[in-house]
Order: sequence, then C-alpha cells, then structure tokens
Amino acid sequence: MNTRRNPDYLAGYPPALVQQVRTLIEQGGLADALRRRYPQAHAVRSDSALHDYAQALKATHLRSAPPLAKVRFDNTLHVIRNALGTHTAISRVQGARLQAKREIRIATLFRTAPEAFLRMIVVHELAHLRVREHDKAFYQLCQHMEPDYHQYEFDLRAYLAYRDAGGEAIWEA
Repeated sequence: MNTRRNPDYLAGYPPALVQQVRTLIEQGGLADALRRRYPQAHAVRSDSALHDYAQALKATHLRSAPPLAKVRFDNTLHVIRNALGTHTAISRVQGARLQAKREIRIATLFRTAPEAFLRMIVVHELAHLRVREHDKAFYQLCQHMEPDYHQYEFDLRAYLAYRDAGGEAIWEA
C-alpha cells in the first residue's frame, strides 16, 4: 500500500496566504490570476535554446563560476517528487587529474511555462554553482541574479499546487 503524500508546495508560507491560494484554486480563480500576471509561455523550447539561455544568465552574473557541460529539459524529473530542476557535478578521472562536468536539468513541465518561472528555476540551479546549501547566502545570490526571485517562486509554487489539485495546464506550446 502506497501511503506517500504529494508534496505541499506551499509549506513554509504564512497560513493566511496558503488559505488564499487554496480558496482561489477551489473557486477556479487561480488559473485566471496567473494567466493575467503571466500571459504567455516563453519561447525556449529546445535543449540548445535552454543551454544558450542558461549560459547567458551565467555570463551576466556568474562569469567566474565553473563551466556548464550540459543544460537540458528532462522528462524523467518529476515535479511531484519535488524536483523542478537539478544541478549535478559528474567527476571523471582523466589521466592524473579529476575533472568535473556540471549539468543542469529542468523538468519538462517548464518547457511551456512563463519565462519568469523558467528564469527562476535556472537562476536557482545556477546559484548552486557557487553555494551548495539552501541557506541565506544561496537565496541572496538568487535574488541578486533575479530581484523578483521570491515572487516568481511563490507564483510557481501556487501553480504547482493548482496542478496537483487537478488543474489543467495554463500555458500551451
């Protein structure tokens, strides 16, 4: 028997705010509110376009950070298991040296999302190039790269709660 619960995307937010989101979902108003705030999906559809997008952000904010070997959409990442994106470092021995390749993978669900959501996730994964833990320094770096990071994260979490409650996709390809 599987007793695993779906994640609570709004955990950690004030109860009154969470209740507002849940009420909007129940009344069918959250999709319209998100559609008004974010009217269209981004144009980043391919893995190469995503790589270029991430590289541009990295070049602007993290020039001295280690290079990225790969950036791609990944349909094996499941948002339900709390993975919006991943940052991994794969180490390989090459001769007498240890070489690390860094990869970022973004859940395919975000291939048809607003640019703000994609940017928030890419910024989050890029920040892991410098700061591994989700601590104060990490979120300060995220906010440095994207001043509206926290608003985008909240809106994204509200959207995920909406989808988890059975809501249909808002943005189409």
